[in-house]
Parts: sequence; C-alpha cells; structure tokens
Amino acid sequence: MPDTGPRTELGARLRERLAPEVARVHESAHGIGGEVVCETDPQHLLEVCERLRDDPDLGFEQLIDVCAVDYAAYGQADWETSETATASGFSRGAGYGRFSGGDWEGKRFAVVYQLLSVSRNWRLRLKVFLEGEYPRLPSVIGVWASADWFEREAFDLFGVLFEGHPDLRRLLTDYGFVGHPFRKDFPLSGHVEMRYDPEKGRVVYEPVTIEERVLVPRVIRHDQRYARDGGPEEGEAGAEAGGA
Repeated sequence: MPDTGPRTELGARLRERLAPEVARVHESAHGIGGEVVCETDPQHLLEVCERLRDDPDLGFEQLIDVCAVDYAAYGQADWETSETATASGFSRGAGYGRFSGGDWEGKRFAVVYQLLSVSRNWRLRLKVFLEGEYPRLPSVIGVWASADWFEREAFDLFGVLFEGHPDLRRLLTDYGFVGHPFRKDFPLSGHVEMRYDPEKGRVVYEPVTIEERVLVPRVIRHDQRYARDGGPEEGEAGAEAGGA
C-alpha cells in the first residue's frame, strides 16, 4: 500500500512547486518518523526560500534555526569497523558511506535551515552545500528576520560569510578572536588564552598553557576483576575471609 502520510504529501508538493534544476528533494530516515530534506545551490537559495515562504501550498512562514556543518572528517572511522557499520552509534565509521543520498560530492561545509509551516504543521530541512575555505552564502534575513543571530553564530563558529547581512559580527567569541572554534581542524585547546590583567586594566592574550587531556578511563579498581601479583584474586580472598 503506498505511503500517503504528511511526508509524502510534502515531498510531492515540493517536487511540483520547485524546479528540479533549482532544488532536489528527498526523504531522510533521521528524526522521529523521518524528515523531508530539500537541497539547493547557493545561487538559488533566495529564490527557493521566497518560494517556500510565499507559495500558499507550502507556507513555510517561520525559520526555526540556522546552523552550519563541517564535513572535514565525515565518514572517517576512529576505530576499525565491519562492512555492516551503520551511520550512528558505536558501529559507525569505516563500513558506512561518506554520504547517504543528497548532493554532498565532497564539499566541506553546509548550511542547514530548519523551517516550519504553522498553518500546515509541516517541517522541512533546507540544506545548502558550500565550497572553499571561506564559503559565502546570501543572507536570508530579507525572507525571515529571525535569521539574524543564527547567521552571526554560523559566521562566528564556522566562518561562513553571509553576504547582505546588516551586522555580521562575532556573537559568542571575543571580537579579537582568531579562527572559528567549530571547524574540525581547530585545536581543542585553541590558539591563545585570555585573562584580565589588573595591572594593565584590560584583557590580555597569552600562549595556551592548558595541557591536552586524553579522555580514556584509567581507573583501576581492586576487586574481583583484577588478580594480585603472585596471589589469589581479590574475589577469592574476599570469599575466604567471609567464610572464615
């Protein structure tokens, strides 16, 4: 029996209303019940956004969130996995393809827009893949005013430049901060550290003094799981003492 649920109806309307050379529509298995994903290119972004907002059969009048994604290490395994590895959990990695569906094609960055149609109770994920060390994308503030701080956050943390943004400044880091913390090639400890110098009466930057920590448990518990050197196991010794 064919699926006639909301996702199928939304996907059909998007394919009908958006030209295939402008946007590509597919369904993702992620999220509760799955999601409808619409992908477009940077040069078509504003056209697609205006159509999604203004078309009465779509009506995505609200922008919920904007975020960036860095695919620099996407699909690389931190440990060996089997050919049946999945996209999530402890078996993700080597056996799973670098991208499942869509138009990724090795591009490093993407910007994702989460849209809501209040009138039709539809949700849509709009994704744009970008290239270059400093990717550029038109700002959608003219379509959804709520994009203002979302785009500033994506610029601050990922280095995505939103052309046409009226006030594209850093939002979470200091104005003099160098780099973009959420890029996969950014060091975990950062490049510099800052503190307030009471003698100079201002904030100063200094070389990093934080030592990298290896997040591996190194706790040794002296119980039945470990044997004493040259002696009985803790569990056996405890049992003998209890029996005595």
